[in-house]
Amino acid sequence: MQFVSRTAAPPRRKLTLAVAFAVAAAASGGALAQSNATGSIFGSATPGDVVHIENTDTGLRRDITVDSSGRYRANSLPIGLYDVTLMHNGTAVDTHKKVQTQISQSTDVSFAATATAGNATELGSVQVTANSLPSIDVSSVDSRTVLSADQLSKLPIARTSISSIALLAPGTTSAARGYGNALSFGGSSASENAYYINGFQVTNPLTGVSSRQLPYDAIDQEQVLIGGYGAEYGRSTGGVINVVTKRGSNDWKGDVQVLYSPDSLAQAPRNIYYRDGTKYQRGNPYTWRDQNNLQYSGSLGGALIKDKLFIFAAADWIRQTGNYTAANGANDDERDTSKTKRWLTKIDWNITDNNILELTGIGDTETVDSSIFGYNYTTGRGDYLGHQYTKNYNGTQTNGTPGGDTYIAHYTGYVTDDLTINAMYGRAHSDHSQVVDQAGGLNCTSITDNRTAFKANPQGGCVVGSTTQLTPGSKDSTKGWSANIEYRLGDHDLRAGVDNYVLRATWGAVPVGGTGYIYNDIGDGSSIQNRLSNLGLDPALYNPADFANGYYVESTALSTGTSARTNQRSQFAEDNWQISDRWHSYIGLRNEQFSNYNGVGEAYARSRHQLDPRLGVSWDVYGDSSLKIYANAGRYHLGLPTSVAVRGAGPSTYPSQYFGFTGIDPATGAPTGLISGPYSGTYYLNGANGIPPDAKTVSAQQLHSYYQDEYILGFDKQLENNWVVGAKGMYRKLRSLIDDMCDPSSLQAWGDRNGLSDEVKAGIGRSTGCWLFNPGRANTFTLSPADGQYLSVPLTASDLGFPKPKRSYYMLDLYAEHQFSDKWYGKIDYTYSRSYGNSEGQLDSNIVQADVSTTESWDFPAIMENTNGDLPNDRKHQLRVYGTYVLNDEWQFSTVTRITSGAPVSCLGTRPASVGGDPYGYGNNYFWCNGEPAPRGSYGRTPWTKTVDVSAAWKPLFADHKLTFSVDVFNLLGQQQVTQYYEYGELPNGSPNPQYKRARSFQDPRYVRLGARYDFTL
Repeated sequence: MQFVSRTAAPPRRKLTLAVAFAVAAAASGGALAQSNATGSIFGSATPGDVVHIENTDTGLRRDITVDSSGRYRANSLPIGLYDVTLMHNGTAVDTHKKVQTQISQSTDVSFAATATAGNATELGSVQVTANSLPSIDVSSVDSRTVLSADQLSKLPIARTSISSIALLAPGTTSAARGYGNALSFGGSSASENAYYINGFQVTNPLTGVSSRQLPYDAIDQEQVLIGGYGAEYGRSTGGVINVVTKRGSNDWKGDVQVLYSPDSLAQAPRNIYYRDGTKYQRGNPYTWRDQNNLQYSGSLGGALIKDKLFIFAAADWIRQTGNYTAANGANDDERDTSKTKRWLTKIDWNITDNNILELTGIGDTETVDSSIFGYNYTTGRGDYLGHQYTKNYNGTQTNGTPGGDTYIAHYTGYVTDDLTINAMYGRAHSDHSQVVDQAGGLNCTSITDNRTAFKANPQGGCVVGSTTQLTPGSKDSTKGWSANIEYRLGDHDLRAGVDNYVLRATWGAVPVGGTGYIYNDIGDGSSIQNRLSNLGLDPALYNPADFANGYYVESTALSTGTSARTNQRSQFAEDNWQISDRWHSYIGLRNEQFSNYNGVGEAYARSRHQLDPRLGVSWDVYGDSSLKIYANAGRYHLGLPTSVAVRGAGPSTYPSQYFGFTGIDPATGAPTGLISGPYSGTYYLNGANGIPPDAKTVSAQQLHSYYQDEYILGFDKQLENNWVVGAKGMYRKLRSLIDDMCDPSSLQAWGDRNGLSDEVKAGIGRSTGCWLFNPGRANTFTLSPADGQYLSVPLTASDLGFPKPKRSYYMLDLYAEHQFSDKWYGKIDYTYSRSYGNSEGQLDSNIVQADVSTTESWDFPAIMENTNGDLPNDRKHQLRVYGTYVLNDEWQFSTVTRITSGAPVSCLGTRPASVGGDPYGYGNNYFWCNGEPAPRGSYGRTPWTKTVDVSAAWKPLFADHKLTFSVDVFNLLGQQQVTQYYEYGELPNGSPNPQYKRARSFQDPRYVRLGARYDFTL
C-alpha cells in the first residue's frame, strides 16, 4: 500500500495434535524437552541409583531414579542453582554443587560408577564437586546466546529494553531508527520476531515491532535465538527473545540503585545538513539535546514461608529531559520530559515438591510531555505554541513502545519421574493516548515544502507536535494460554502442546487540521498530467497558466481507525531421541493457524494447517561433551499483524487534490488563492474512500502464510584453560510473502476476456482498490459487484505480472569464549553475512514505512522494477567483543564493543515516460533515478560504525563490598556516523532532490552514566 513519506481446541484441532504426536513418537528425533521458561538436568549414573536434585535457595527437591540404560533426566526445572547428589542405597556418594540451569537448555551432570557399598557408608568417601561442568550442551541441536543477571549487572548495556541486550547475539542488527528500539534478526524485518517473558508472549500485539518491557534488574536470564529453535516456538521468521525473571529465595535480599547521566558529561548530537552544506535540522530526530537521565531502581525478594512461598519485586523509575528542534520549515522547538515506570512482582509457591505455581505481574508505562515553541532557523526560538502528551506511544504506526500491564500464571506438575505437565495463562492490556493542546486559535495543518528554491528556508506551519493525532480510545490487549505434556519413554523424550492467543487492538490516526499541504515544483507539468490520467481525464487539459508562479500544492491526508482482532493457535509435538551415547536427534512438527478479523468481527484473512517440520542432529564426537557437531533444518511461519486491519481491512480515507495557488498564509503556512482545474478532482490514493470493505473481498482466497526455510550447520569445541570456540553457518530463504497489491488492471483484463467487464468494474469500484495476496503465485480474488453478490477472479502469476518474492540470507559466525576464571570473562564473535533479494519482508526500511505487511512494495508490477539487490538490513561484517576483568574484590572493569559495516543505500525517483511513466501516482517511489534503472542497494553504503562502551565499578571494603560505585561510558570514541540516509534521489516532478543522502539517523553521541548501588540482606 502506498506510503507518502513526505509526511510522517475444536475436535479437528485435537485430532491434528494427536496425529502429530503419534508421527513424532513413531519417527523418533533440538533441546531436551522443557518449557521455554525452565531448564533441565540430565546425565548418566549406575542403573537403579537415585539422583537427588535440590535448589537450596527455595527448597525445591526432586528424586529421579536412574533407568536401566544408565540415564536420568529432570525436566522443567525453574531457573536457579541446584545441588545434584547421587544416592546409592540411601547414602550420598557424589555431589555436584551449584549447578546452574539455563533457559530451554540442558545441563549434563554425570556420575562415575557407584562407590562400593563399603566406602559409600563412610562420610569421608563422598566426593563434592564445584560447578566446573562443560559449557557445551551436547543434547541440543543448535547453539544459542544466554545472558545471565550476573553478566548484565557487569556489562555496560543501555537499560532501555530487552532488545538492547539482544544486540550481543550474532546476526542481530538495529533496525531503522524510525521503528523505535527494534531489531532485525538474520536479515528479517523488525516485525518478524517473537518475545516471551516467563513463557508468555509479550510481542507487540498491534504490529509485532518490539515488545512489552520489564524492570532491567528483574531479568534472571535472557536467551536470544536467531534460528534453529524447536517446535514449541513459532510466529517468528526472525528471532526469539526469551526472558525469565528473578524469584525470591529463603534469604531476604534486596538492592537500591541510582543512575544518572548528566548533560554536562554528554557529547552534543550531530546536526543534519543537506549535501551542499545547508543546515536541514538542528540536532537529529532520535537524540535529544541537553539530555539528562535519572533512574531509581530497587528490588527485594525473600520467603514468606520458608521452602514454600516466595516473593520478588523490582521497579524502575526513569526521568529523561532534553530539547528537540524539528527540521527546517517545521516551526517546532520542544522541551521534552519522558517518564518511564516499570514494576514486577513475582510469587512462587512450592505447593509440594511435585506441584509448583508461579504468578507474575508486570507494569510498563512511558509518557512524554512536550512544551512546544515556534522556531525559525534564522531568528531562533519563538512564542509558546502548545503542549503535547503521549502515553505508551512513540509517534509512529508501528509503535515500538506498547507498554501496559501483564499478568501471568504458570503451573508445573511432576506427575512421575517420566511425566511432567505445564500450563500457562496470561493477559496484558495497554492504553495509548496522544493529547495536543494548541495555544492559539489558528487552524493549523501539516506543511511540507519540496520546492527546490526554498530548500534553505522551506515554508513552515503552526502545527504543534505531530502532523497526525492518535485516535482517542486507542488500546491493545493480549490473552493467551498454553498447555504441554512431557513424557520420557526409554531413549525418547516426547513432548506435545497447544497454545491459543487472542490479540486485540483499537488504533488509528487522524490528520491535525483536517488535511495537509505539500508544495511542489511544477517542472515540466508531468505531475499534473499524471494526475489527470489517474482521474480518467485527458492529460492535454494541463494548463501551465494555472501555475504562473511555477508551483502547485497537493492537499492530502490519511485518516484511519478501527478495532481489530487476531487469533493465533498452534499445536506441536517433538521427540528428542538419544540414539546412542554420542548421537542425539530431534524431530518436531508445529501446526499453526492464523485468523484476522476486522472491526465488525468478520474474518478477512485465514491460514489453516501451516505445518512447520523441524529436524536436527548433534554428535558428541569424543563422548565427553568437549566437541559437538550439530545440524538442523526447519520451516517457520508468520501471521499477519493486527495492524493490517487499520489500513487493509479498515475504513481508511486518503483523499488527494492538486491546486495552483497565489499566496501563502504567513501564520499557518496554508496556501491562499487556490486555483482549481480538472486536476483538482478528489483522487483517493489506494482507493481509500472511507467505506469499510467487505471482508470477503480484502484477501485472495486460500491465502498462503508468510514463511521461510532455514538450514544450520555448526560446531562447539571446549579447549583447555576454560576456552570454548565454535562456528555456525546459516542459510535462510523466504518462500512465501503476504502484502497488498493495488493494481486492478489484471482483474479487469480477466473480466474483459470472460465477458464480465461490467461486473468486474463494479466489484473493483466497491473495493478499497487493494487486495492482500501472495506475490509470485496464482491468486483467486473475490469481488462484490453488488450487495450479496460475489465473483471469483482466478489469476495466474503471469496474469498478475509480479516477480517472485526473494529474500535470502546467509551467515558464517565464528566465536571464542573464555569462561570466567583467572579473574576474567570474555567473548569475541565475528559474523559475516549477506541479505539480498527484492523484498525486505513485512516492512520497507528504505522509506521507514510503518504499514506492516501492506507496504508500497508489490502495489503494482512497475513498483517492483529494479528492486533486487542488497536489502536494508544487510550488514556484511559484524565484530562483537565483550567481557569483564575482576582486578580484586573491590575493582572490576568491563566492555562491550561492536564494529559493524554499513548498510546499503538506494536511489528512489520517478519512472520515466519511456517505460510507461507513473501509472498510479506514486511519484518518486520507484527504483529509477536520472531516467535510468537504480537497482536496490547499488548507491554505496553508510559508513562503518565503531561503538566502544566501557565501565568501571568499585566495591569498597569499608562497606563490606555491598556498596558499588560505577561509571559507564557509552560510545567512548564519540563517533556519530550516519546509520541511514534519506534515499529519495528525485522529487515527484523528476528533478534532483536536494535532500538525497542527507542523514536520517546517526549513532548515539557519547554519554556517561554514573551509578551507586547498595545490596543488602535482611
